[in-house]
Amino acid sequence: MEALVNQLFAGLSLGSVLLLAALGLALTFGQMGVINMAHGEFIMAGAYTAYVVQGAISDAGVSLFVSIPLGFLVGGLMGVALEATLLRRMYHRPLDTLLVTWGVALILQQLARDIFGAPNVEVRAPGWLSGSVDLGVTQVPSARLFILALSIAAVVGLGVVLRTTPLGRRIRGVVQNRDLAETVGISTRSTDRLTFFIGSGLAGVAGVALTLLGSTGPTLGTNYIVDAFLVVVAGGIGQIKGSVIAAFALGVLQAAFEYSTTASIAKVLVFVVIVVFLQIRPQGIFSVRTRSLV
Repeated sequence: MEALVNQLFAGLSLGSVLLLAALGLALTFGQMGVINMAHGEFIMAGAYTAYVVQGAISDAGVSLFVSIPLGFLVGGLMGVALEATLLRRMYHRPLDTLLVTWGVALILQQLARDIFGAPNVEVRAPGWLSGSVDLGVTQVPSARLFILALSIAAVVGLGVVLRTTPLGRRIRGVVQNRDLAETVGISTRSTDRLTFFIGSGLAGVAGVALTLLGSTGPTLGTNYIVDAFLVVVAGGIGQIKGSVIAAFALGVLQAAFEYSTTASIAKVLVFVVIVVFLQIRPQGIFSVRTRSLV
């Protein structure tokens, strides 16, 4: 029983990591339909930001809390630069954006190798995140609980922005009907840019969080980009609540499969479950409701 509970918490922990990695992708992919394969490299940039900040600030706890907003800023600015220089010319051409952003991802990986070297680097976790928290039935690593809390905070913060701010209303308007949004005076160009900044910034935050779980290397983002896309597609394109459900469902499902098989077989089984689910419900858990006739 204890082993099963441990696997359940491991699944929730994995789900929180997937959610942080997929949250920004759900925002940009949902609004602009851009298949951004460089999203994983924005995660990597956030992780290296934490490494650089810790080199300047010796206190691991202070550097962590400085790295989170700074990782958001670095990831966001990289996203805006990519959108302004390349992606703005390729809207409605998903295959072109896939190939271009894949090339950008390879360039960013090589750039990371040139700057930081090929070996992975380590970011020290604060002392208060080095132990475990006793929950009675099991003990959960403090770092994973922190990532779970961070992912919940990111979801709540994004939900508040989308529901209560003028920017959020513009984003939702563009997602539901881009042409109609333009007719009522919404600048879809500036909305796209701000959306990409927020989505890419969330990837940077995910990178900072991942430094608490292991080393940081040039290929860090490639370990999560496919799973992040699976979360977005299974949850429903542009549906944040769907991404939340899909992330935790996939995390728990993989942990359940790993309980009786191996990690590699569990990965395959999860992929099969997603394929079967999308055959039954191709729009994902939720779909965008719109009054559009097309």
